Amino acid sequence: MTGKSRVVVLGGAAGLGLFALLVRGDITIDLGIGRELRPLGPFTLRIEAPRDVVFDVVSAPYLERTPRALSRKLRVLERSEGMALAEHYTKAGLLVTTTLETVRFEPPARVDFRLVRGPVPHVVERFSLQETEHGTELEYTGELGTDLWAAGRLWAATVVPRWEAAVRSSLVDVKAEAERRVRDRS
Repeated sequence: MTGKSRVVVLGGAAGLGLFALLVRGDITIDLGIGRELRPLGPFTLRIEAPRDVVFDVVSAPYLERTPRALSRKLRVLERSEGMALAEHYTKAGLLVTTTLETVRFEPPARVDFRLVRGPVPHVVERFSLQETEHGTELEYTGELGTDLWAAGRLWAATVVPRWEAAVRSSLVDVKAEAERRVRDRS
């Protein structure tokens, strides 16, 4: 192998390694240069359960003991009365992305998430819970920011659909559990 070939192979391996670290959330490129924000959501989920039940389903894994069934998706590192610092795990192809987020609670109407470390430098999200005639309407909104102009836009185009799919999947679980609790009470 020639010197040039070695450089190409080593450069490619280093690039793949860096990419894997980025996807896993082990490093965050947070330069603040060329930052562009992109909306997450909004989307709304109607849940046939009272708002306090829905809020409890969302907040309990963070503020109380995290159920074993969620241990592959969530690990709470620190808890206080109205806030938690938690790692979230999401399958991304062959890798698992780990995000570190603060989660703030305003019972029974709101849960706010802010990214501390992950595959992008900026994410803020909110679950807003409104009472309705038939239960609760949970609205998800947020924004995701990436750096480096066009490169960041390309990265966001990869991350956003997966991010929103992970949120939708979690909300389907919240809906099922909240509605199950209401059925079990009846």
